[in-house]
Amino acid sequence: MLSYTLKRIAIAIPTLLVLIVVSFVLMHSAPGGPFTAERQLPPEVLANLNAKYGLDQPLWRQIVTYVWNIVSAFDFGPSFVYKDRTVNQIIAQGFPITLTYGLLSFAVAVIAGVSLGVVAAIRHNSAVDYAAVGVSIGAQVLPNFVMAPILVLVFTLWLGWLPGGGWQGPEYWIMPVIALSTSFMASIARITRSSMLEVLTSNHIRTARAKGLPERRVILRHALKPAMLPVISYLGPAFVAMITGSVVVDIYFSTGGIGKAFVDSALNRDYAVMMGVTILVGALTIAFNLVVDILYGYIDPKIRY
Repeated sequence: MLSYTLKRIAIAIPTLLVLIVVSFVLMHSAPGGPFTAERQLPPEVLANLNAKYGLDQPLWRQIVTYVWNIVSAFDFGPSFVYKDRTVNQIIAQGFPITLTYGLLSFAVAVIAGVSLGVVAAIRHNSAVDYAAVGVSIGAQVLPNFVMAPILVLVFTLWLGWLPGGGWQGPEYWIMPVIALSTSFMASIARITRSSMLEVLTSNHIRTARAKGLPERRVILRHALKPAMLPVISYLGPAFVAMITGSVVVDIYFSTGGIGKAFVDSALNRDYAVMMGVTILVGALTIAFNLVVDILYGYIDPKIRY
């Protein structure tokens, strides 16, 4: 297991470096520059700005300097728009908010989705199964940009139970978490139900039941673990999709998360912040896929070889 884990880590590190280099090249290949949106600047002022941010250097030198600053000091450099702030400060302000409700949404989606899928599979073709499938389908057709205004309409405007926006306490977390987790919960429930149904009809489950084992033990000890393989493969990309999909939630609920910073940086041509957020999301994608690979290897030892 240790050898398998080290191999996966050895693949993840160069993947992240390639991501940084490719993102940097693509960002600098885009038309225009960070200062072209402002009023026409005198040539000497534009030259000074380019020199200050290192934009007058050859592209390969800019890439080497950028990668070295990240690797050696985790420094994403200064913002091109906010003169008194660095990219690290902007990310440090918004990312904890996004990560907080992203993790809460992830936990809600996994716990509710797996529970719903397992119950539906155990009660296959019963009223409980039909109800669970109906809830899953209903939840899956409600993406966060539809769910968010419905929640505000019901819980803020009609009932007056929850604040409609902001980030001052736990009561502000509820609607962003529901809006972000609902469709993912439905997908997890659907995957869990299908996988569980397949496992429950396999030979080793028939053998366990033939031995007279209690049904609860058959489900928890012999069926649940193999049924989780497809679910686990979905969880890594799902979590990253929650983080990247938080742009709508950030803007709609005015949480102040990293999604709004990314949109503002794109509108303001703040390439430094765009690069920082892109690399952060890419690193999360690689990290969670790494975790998924390790969990896969733990659950199914055949994958290690």
